[in-house]
Amino acid sequence: MLIDGKSYRSIWLDENDNGIIRVIDQEKLPFVFGIRELSSVEDVYNAIREMTVRGAPLIGAAGAFGMYLATLEITSRTDIHDHLSNAARYLSSCRPTAVNLSAAVNKVFRKIENITGREEVSHTALNAALGICEDEVENCRKIGEHGLKIIEEISAAKQGAPVNILTHCNAGWLACIDWGTATAPVYLAHSMGIPVHVWVDETRPRNQGSRLTAWELGKQGVPYTLISDNTGGHLMQKGMVDIVLVGSDRTSASGDVANKIGTYLKALAAKDNKIPFYAALPTSSIDLTVHDGLNEIPVEERDPSEVTSVTGMSEGKLVSVTICPLDAKAGNWGFDITPARLITGLITEKGVCRAKESEIKKLFSDKSN
Repeated sequence: MLIDGKSYRSIWLDENDNGIIRVIDQEKLPFVFGIRELSSVEDVYNAIREMTVRGAPLIGAAGAFGMYLATLEITSRTDIHDHLSNAARYLSSCRPTAVNLSAAVNKVFRKIENITGREEVSHTALNAALGICEDEVENCRKIGEHGLKIIEEISAAKQGAPVNILTHCNAGWLACIDWGTATAPVYLAHSMGIPVHVWVDETRPRNQGSRLTAWELGKQGVPYTLISDNTGGHLMQKGMVDIVLVGSDRTSASGDVANKIGTYLKALAAKDNKIPFYAALPTSSIDLTVHDGLNEIPVEERDPSEVTSVTGMSEGKLVSVTICPLDAKAGNWGFDITPARLITGLITEKGVCRAKESEIKKLFSDKSN
């Protein structure tokens, strides 16, 4: 996607040094556009854990590149298999909810675990990581095409009046290397001249909506309005939302969706107001080993300081401000689970399906896609 007229992805291999992975530093956005260099497994772990990179497809790609960087740490004294196995476990441990991370890390590991030569193992790991990136980008583009049809139908029913889309957190290109999941249909619709407008949830506690989604929509010229997290239900009651589009960090085989905390409440409000609620995700985010999302998907609990403070720009510097009594206790669950019964459909690179196990399984059995 474009930033001030220049094309970027949110992660890429340095064009001059194959030992460096570059990422857009999402911790500094929207105040400062910065690029961070990752050159070790530890760098990748910290970037994912600290949410310099975040979003299921992106952290999967970062984990894959982390496995590649692990191969560059091999010396003549290294037990290659043990070293790579340890790196895979370490990288997979830093964000437990999103299935893409462990899936991508394990995919690279399986390709290289029996290779004994350092040069060959590095070459194979790099190609695997690059392949994962390209696959995710193409998946997001296809998600955009399938989701576009839904927006086109709403636009036709509204006789060309703007389609009002509510989204939560950031499921944009920053989270997905390029295009995004929930935003891909929006970007395509906007590029085709279909009037769209996005209600952007601020998405406390880390404000990925106000800091990231608003920033990237603005860079693409898509009209949006920033709202507090609790405004969505009011807008739905007033007929000011036509569709809710969110992403997913992990989706169960039965269609339950784990996404940023607060998604479940939006789904409840949408159901009550008869507004379509869609989750947009690549099939790499579907975990067929999980059937009961509420009880089987691990929900990450993060540092309470994310709740007790807020970060913003003051006098040209990023500062953190405490917003509660200094001795306040806080809970910080990063995700919630939206049950399949509240979901109108899943938009994937293979098409749109209902959030039902029988239809989800068809996505994986259809060899034509």
